[in-house]
Amino acid sequence: MIRVLIADDQSLVRGALAALLDLEPDITVVAQCGNGNEVLPLIQEHQVDVALVDIEMPGLNGLEVAAAIREAKSPCRCLIVTTFGRAGYVKTALHNGAQGFLLKDAPPEQLAEAVRQIRAGMRVIDPEMRDQVLLSADSPLTPREVDVAREALSGADTRAIAAALHMRPGTVRNHVSSIIAKTQASNRFEAARLARDHGWL
Repeated sequence: MIRVLIADDQSLVRGALAALLDLEPDITVVAQCGNGNEVLPLIQEHQVDVALVDIEMPGLNGLEVAAAIREAKSPCRCLIVTTFGRAGYVKTALHNGAQGFLLKDAPPEQLAEAVRQIRAGMRVIDPEMRDQVLLSADSPLTPREVDVAREALSGADTRAIAAALHMRPGTVRNHVSSIIAKTQASNRFEAARLARDHGWL
């Protein structure tokens, strides 16, 4: 049996995915959670083979969970299952150690087959995303610019960003200018939104 964990902050989605996968003769859902911080302990406790992880969750987001699983050298393999079909997210997910990326509107049989393929050591990318991934540009943002853009996306001003990231206001302004130039935006909020929509955050 393939032992699966489902991590999604929407309980209805978790329940639906679990019900679908439990219909499969070779797959069993052994754990569920709604917070990214709970994933690694549950993987270890339940000897999970494949973790199905949403991107946007409280605690660690799905992309961070994939990196945490890799860094822990866990034999568990990670499949991102999300509504956010952005090429940048796919690239980040794979870079962080995820073995697959599926959209939530994929047919049920495609989800089950993806779990089997990932357990067998293969990599799976949603067919709708493959061309986008091949044609999309890599993120031009540095890790620190990503941090600044995330704070800007929440509406924080320069002082608030500086305080949150333990930086000088002048340094924040330099990063903001760079982000605006790289996204060809007119202001910090538009730049942060464009970076998010490209899947760079």
